[in-house]
Amino acid sequence: QVQLVESGGRLVQAGGSLRLSCTASGSTFSRYLMAWFRQAPGEDRDIVAVIGRNLNTYYADSVKGRFTVSRDNAKKTMYLQMNSLKPEDTAVYYCVANVRAILTTPLYTRDSEYHYWGQGTQVTVAS
Repeated sequence: QVQLVESGGRLVQAGGSLRLSCTASGSTFSRYLMAWFRQAPGEDRDIVAVIGRNLNTYYADSVKGRFTVSRDNAKKTMYLQMNSLKPEDTAVYYCVANVRAILTTPLYTRDSEYHYWGQGTQVTVAS
């Protein structure tokens, strides 16, 4: 069983920045495929960013150039640096993990490919 705990969400003005963190339990964090999803009220849950075991990354078009995903395996933590925030970035952000990934596992963008989910952290961007 893996527990994921997100933090860092809050109210911010448009154009501002936030850094979300996700800390995992378990001793094999470095082997996990990790990602961020988000869900706005009344909307589907969407992929935001993915980071693989070898630090390769994927970004949704809507956040490319503004968000950066990273991981610190020693701290068992994944980050999402969000810059130039827009009101449409308002959502609950979820940290997810795929614990069966190998080095050649693709950067999954479907939520069904992930085994563990955090409780979510609210990001609200005011215009």
